[in-house]
Amino acid sequence: MIRNYIKIAWRNLYKHKAFSLIHVLGLTIGITVCMMIFLFIMNEFSVDKFHQKGDRIYRVMRRFDQNKTDVPYLSGPYAPALLNDYPQDIKMAVRVRPTNYLVSFDDKAFSEKKVYDVDPGFFELFSFPLIKGDTKQVLKNPNSVVLTEHTAKKYFGSIDAAMGKVIKLDKTLPLTVTGIAKNIPSNSHLDFDFVVPITNYTQSEGFNGWINNGLFVYALLDQNTDVARLQSHFGDFMEKYMGNDMRKFGMSFSISLRPLKDIYFEPSSAFDNVKHGDKTVVYIFISIAVLIMMIACINFTNLSTIRAVERSKEVGLRKVLGALKNHLILQFIGESLLLTIVSCILSVGLLLALMPYYNDLLGYSLTVSWNTAPIYLFLIGVILVVGFLAGSYPAFFLSAFSPIQALKGRLKLGKGGSLFRQGLVVVQFSVSVLLIIGTIVIVSQMNYVKSKQLGYDQSQSVVIPIDNNDIYDKRDIFKKQLTQNSNVASVSLMSGEPGGFFDVQGFEAEGQREIFKPRTEYADFEYVKTLGLKIIAGRDLSPQFATDSTQSVLINRTAATKLGFTPQQALGKWMRNAVRDSLKRRVVGVVEDFNFLSLKENMDALVISPSDDRRVIVVKLKPGSLDAGLNAVKDTYRNVAPVYPLEYTFLDQKFNITYKKDLRQQTILSIFSGLAIFVACLGLFGLASFTATKRTKEIGVRKVLGSSVPNILLLLSKDLLKPVLVATVIAMPLGYYCMDKWLQNFAYKIDLNWWVFALAGLVTAIIAFATISFQSVKAALANPVKSLRSE
Repeated sequence: MIRNYIKIAWRNLYKHKAFSLIHVLGLTIGITVCMMIFLFIMNEFSVDKFHQKGDRIYRVMRRFDQNKTDVPYLSGPYAPALLNDYPQDIKMAVRVRPTNYLVSFDDKAFSEKKVYDVDPGFFELFSFPLIKGDTKQVLKNPNSVVLTEHTAKKYFGSIDAAMGKVIKLDKTLPLTVTGIAKNIPSNSHLDFDFVVPITNYTQSEGFNGWINNGLFVYALLDQNTDVARLQSHFGDFMEKYMGNDMRKFGMSFSISLRPLKDIYFEPSSAFDNVKHGDKTVVYIFISIAVLIMMIACINFTNLSTIRAVERSKEVGLRKVLGALKNHLILQFIGESLLLTIVSCILSVGLLLALMPYYNDLLGYSLTVSWNTAPIYLFLIGVILVVGFLAGSYPAFFLSAFSPIQALKGRLKLGKGGSLFRQGLVVVQFSVSVLLIIGTIVIVSQMNYVKSKQLGYDQSQSVVIPIDNNDIYDKRDIFKKQLTQNSNVASVSLMSGEPGGFFDVQGFEAEGQREIFKPRTEYADFEYVKTLGLKIIAGRDLSPQFATDSTQSVLINRTAATKLGFTPQQALGKWMRNAVRDSLKRRVVGVVEDFNFLSLKENMDALVISPSDDRRVIVVKLKPGSLDAGLNAVKDTYRNVAPVYPLEYTFLDQKFNITYKKDLRQQTILSIFSGLAIFVACLGLFGLASFTATKRTKEIGVRKVLGSSVPNILLLLSKDLLKPVLVATVIAMPLGYYCMDKWLQNFAYKIDLNWWVFALAGLVTAIIAFATISFQSVKAALANPVKSLRSE
């Protein structure tokens, strides 16, 4: 009997090819999207779960108590001090310092950005598998290095060839390859290509200063340790080692423990350069998957139901011949399951083909194993849930036909069936309009951010990181030589370019009882000129004033306001950075506010000081001299730092870097919105086909009586467009609520104008009308003689 049911099901699918194609295509797209998102979610929630000791690993966080800011960076002495003071609770403490070096071997040299200086116990603490080498011995020798698999192949061609070879860091430190680690999976917040013993640097200047920062500390706790109790002792720990410094600099610090499993979903910031995820994005993905799957299931249910009339005589005849209702229900649900299985098979093939493009869209390769149980459980769940739920209503509907009415050909779907179908169309297109609104708002917001006047001149400005000793030691020579070039307008050395790093530091300030905590920029005298900032009060910093280097600062308008002054009143007021300055500095100028931070953040106070902290060089090229200016930059860099390759970006490229995650969301939402509309239109196409077929003779009579093609097109379209219009009305307030919430992530944002919703409704109506018109025009142009002759 089951074999017979399968045969009947296959014949029905084959007989109605167009409907079957719409069924399968809609379901395939829905299932494929769901699988893509399921793999993404699996990857996101599996981050750092592969470490065998992960439930006992914590990262030590340091808090600036004044502004409640948590940062993961500590200084070198923390790890040994924690091990010494809490031996019963902390069994291992490993320091990890992300850095970059020039790595060379023979004639190959690369500027490597993913280098970790670590304590020898790194591979004992974390479960990064080694292909070659022993986890306990691989980093014991200071002159050793561990490479990842793809790094070993890049330098030496193969894993075996890499072992025992000697590479050099910055052309000075020779290291022998003692181990090869497997490539780091994408579900790890730590990501490296080289691992170097930190013992090479423990005696360097600044490494052992408690007030400094620059590395992470990961602690392995004893199984019986009460974390809350341990953290309660950290106040005494900080007083013991940092008490004098905190009182000296007028600051207060505390430390805490952050579980390894919580690190990935912490908010990312300039203070933490490991990988971070965003739960909001995860929830957006889940919502999209549910919505698109809902549309696909509605299509399935709707199209199966409207085919009921075509199969009514089959059902009636089988009932007369003794078929039981339960058997009919099983048959129709079986057909639904068969369609779902076919769609799942097609989805798996489609997903495999799309995975490279999907990984490019996400920006990393998903860690996916097709042998894991969740993948198969997901597919089985889709088959059962979609097959039964989407197929249950048509099955019960078809099996409940009256055999007498069915055999007489008088069976009608009735008003209730029509309302049900229209209700499903409303749900489909509500989702589609909602996604279109989201796409329009996100695109508009990103265009607004991209085109907003930021208050500084970012055109033809080259940003060069000071990331090696050669350029750092010869930075003034580099600047002098470039300044003398006719293609260069100006050069400035600074601690951070707009969109870059701006630390928050405490200042004593005139008239302020509490510590003033602005953002800080440490730059030379050409900073204002190079960025094209506007002085609104006072003057610029200048070498013509001998005291400017040690006793002057610039502030922005917001800093003056927060200090309680107008720009003019702020001139001459003193402030002192307790960490950096022994003397008080006077405000000699106020610059107009400019967006040195991301537009997701409100304008903040900024103090521009000529203190020495140089991390980047910004070179302003003269208009029309881009190529010649770039060549000058390259030649000059080659002269002062011949060993290191020049790496540069343009200041106006910071947009794509700063808003990379938002731009990916825009792309993903645009693609999924298009898919949602496509799947919804498949269902509408099926409904239009059914309506046109059902009203063939009516159309023939109307044409004979003189109706025009536009009249017939309007007749067939208006009933199908009504639910689309209702869907638009329903989706608009939902779209407003969702996008208003999303826009709260930006300090500077567009207004949600009425035209956004009108455009979404218009786009949906046009797409729906075009879909309906294809079948309606075809029916209107048909020869009425043929339709009437078939009576």
